[in-house]
Amino acid sequence: MFEHPQLAALSAILRTGSFEAAADQLAVTQSAISQRIRALEDRIGAPVLKRTTPVEATHTGKRLAAHADALARLEADLSNDLGHDHTLDLSLAVNADSIDTWFLPALQDLPNLRFQIRIEDQDHSADLMRRGEVAAAVTTRKEPVQGADATPLGALRYLATASPEFVQTHFKGGITANSLARAPALVFNEKDTLQSTWAQRAVGKKIPLTTNFLPSTRGFVEAATLGIGWGLNPDPLVRDAIARGDPVPLHPDLAHDTPLF
Repeated sequence: MFEHPQLAALSAILRTGSFEAAADQLAVTQSAISQRIRALEDRIGAPVLKRTTPVEATHTGKRLAAHADALARLEADLSNDLGHDHTLDLSLAVNADSIDTWFLPALQDLPNLRFQIRIEDQDHSADLMRRGEVAAAVTTRKEPVQGADATPLGALRYLATASPEFVQTHFKGGITANSLARAPALVFNEKDTLQSTWAQRAVGKKIPLTTNFLPSTRGFVEAATLGIGWGLNPDPLVRDAIARGDPVPLHPDLAHDTPLF
């Protein structure tokens, strides 16, 4: 059984990035924080932190931090059931498109939640949970990580869009394997497969794309509007602009829905 003050010290350090900031957050001395971490490491016989700037967890530390988060959630649930307010510290992984569309409004009715969000692709966010780096994740995987639950959140719809001028230049003859291979495509990062998946659906086979990497959800929308490239944009961010005629959908009848859990 681990002592709560030791786990609280570990969580605070990882949340704030330093021993000093963790001490301020927990209203104790920095020496007390150091003693708690030393006692925790002595208990398990392994280091839990890397003394970097900011401080990072070792593999063991990540597992312990995930355990601490799970205990905090259980305590918060019990406190709420008993009619008491309880502040919950939660580390979670969320994809950038969700952040810029629906996720933040979902937090507004959770005033007692103190969160630490990591941006991660929806196809890979569950891996962070599995490694103990976060306690919750928005993911495309409906099978829950061991020890967790998976709840359907709905689907985020994407539309392939570009400026009218871009479409006239690159897709004048329609959406074909050749035109898609040549037209610059916008890709969020190396983990982003939305564009290649949509292109395969559009022409019936996998094709190599000419890619520009742009790790910004709203930057994607602006780049498509400016004619820099084509890309899959969340429907909530482009719906009104499409109604005004810029950007335009490459294939109005071929939306891409991403189920989220």
